[in-house]
Amino acid sequence: MFKMKVDDEISLCLTSPKYAERMHYLVDVDRDYLSQWLDWPQYTRRPADHAMIATSHLKQYAEGKSMPCCIEYQGEIVGAAGFNTIEEALQRTQVGYWLASAYQGKGIMTRVCRKLIDVAFHELNLHKVQLAAGEGNMPSRAVAERLGMKVEGIITNAESVNDQIINHVIYGLHRSD
Repeated sequence: MFKMKVDDEISLCLTSPKYAERMHYLVDVDRDYLSQWLDWPQYTRRPADHAMIATSHLKQYAEGKSMPCCIEYQGEIVGAAGFNTIEEALQRTQVGYWLASAYQGKGIMTRVCRKLIDVAFHELNLHKVQLAAGEGNMPSRAVAERLGMKVEGIITNAESVNDQIINHVIYGLHRSD
């Protein structure tokens, strides 16, 4: 398992079943909030669900298909971020993230994503970082815009989240930008 320092307050830890209890707690507290933009919280009703997801994510990581991490802020796990997909043939990755509402507004996610972009371009030697955010998810979109990502388009009817069909705004950043 790795732990990657983002700055003096934040680290990224490779996801693991050992974080299942904490992840369950964070999701349970923010279930309604997270469920506005993410479909998976409805399927995580117990710590064992989070442990199973972590195990699956570790397999994808071992295959080089993703890099799922927990966010540690001042010694506490506060959310998750990483590369949902790594597509070597297309030289791109897609960043995904969520953060417990109690920790929002501290610049955590912007700093985390800046580090992920650096890893994508300088360690994985990829050429593009992409991010999809719900069209109405202004906090998530603001992160992408603070990072200098450009809107590449909107995919309508992109996802069904708790019986609501949402559009995705696709952001992109190229290494040459």
